[in-house]
Amino acid sequence: MHPGDTPGRQAENDTCELLRNLGYAIVARNWASRGGELDIVARDGDTLVFVEVKARSGGGFGGPEAAVSHAKQRRIAAAAKAFMARTDADLPARFDVVAWEGDVVRIHRAAFSLDDVWPTD
Repeated sequence: MHPGDTPGRQAENDTCELLRNLGYAIVARNWASRGGELDIVARDGDTLVFVEVKARSGGGFGGPEAAVSHAKQRRIAAAAKAFMARTDADLPARFDVVAWEGDVVRIHRAAFSLDDVWPTD
């Protein structure tokens, strides 16, 4: 870890490296709007991927994935909509969660969707 890095920042750095190795292109990091912040925005082929990174040192409290609550998903989705509007992005979108538990990483592709966040009846 570089001096001044937090464990969360280190997890984001490691996630960017992991995603690049998987063929993703990093578009933005820590992009903020009035509604929330996006940890990482990447392209996976023709798909724009909004990546939420969560890190925990141990498995207590449900693990890192448990921190991506419905309310958190709504904030991420709102920020993603703002990002797409501000950048005129016209690509299919996906929401991934990358969970770090110590040195173990789990990538949850399509962890949630806009329909999960804002159901339509």
